[in-house]
Amino acid sequence: MTGTDEILYAAQDGIGRLTLNRPQARNALTFGMYQGLIDRCARIEAEADIKALIITGAGDKAFAAGTDIAQFRSFTSAQDAIDYERFMDRVMGALERLPVPTIAAIAGACTGGGAAIAAACDLRIVTRDARLGFPIARTLGNCLSLGNLRRLSSLIGPARVKDMVFTARLVGAEEALAIGLIGEVVEDAEALAVRATDLAALMAGHAPLTLQATKEGLRRLQGEDAPGDERPGDDLIRLCYTSADFREGMEAFLAKRPPAWTGR
Repeated sequence: MTGTDEILYAAQDGIGRLTLNRPQARNALTFGMYQGLIDRCARIEAEADIKALIITGAGDKAFAAGTDIAQFRSFTSAQDAIDYERFMDRVMGALERLPVPTIAAIAGACTGGGAAIAAACDLRIVTRDARLGFPIARTLGNCLSLGNLRRLSSLIGPARVKDMVFTARLVGAEEALAIGLIGEVVEDAEALAVRATDLAALMAGHAPLTLQATKEGLRRLQGEDAPGDERPGDDLIRLCYTSADFREGMEAFLAKRPPAWTGR
């Protein structure tokens, strides 16, 4: 097994396994972990010996509880926020463009950036106690990029995206299955590991170009954000991330107290 302490990677029989490894923090993602995902995807594509990739979280409490909130304290300008969301789009784009199938094997909490990673994967399997969502309307007061909204809308439709974000609730496994957010529910973490391996092995034995062409074709159908310095949605990112509410949400989250929203 290779990787930094926060991301572990192993490969066997054409199947790669990437583990988000901060169980003490419910696998909350650091910027280094996001970069590690980008780097690992690049290596898998270059080496061409991996036929399927499983992404999971260490332990059975969480797949990933979003971005490590403390890192947002370094934000001082609107450009910091826009750079962050473009960086996140690079992370999700690396998963979407990877020419092999990706499986998010989810146990426990899968929220924020963790849920965005799961949505960018091709298939999602969860344990019965899994909970998925984007509770930003009651925690940080930031927003999802257009890329993340596009991915979610393609999975569950705009109305359900609004329901999840506006209510800030986490969706349980059975509801997630019913609305198409995930594809399969298994009993526990042990069953999750077995099923993810079996599914990866199945796809690894199929025609790789068929899988690659299908994945890339569907990605192209979803469209791309416009290139250039100013992109659609940048104004929305500035609105949220430069607000007093975002700063209040971050500090309240870290202090474990309810935020006092002002709408400014």
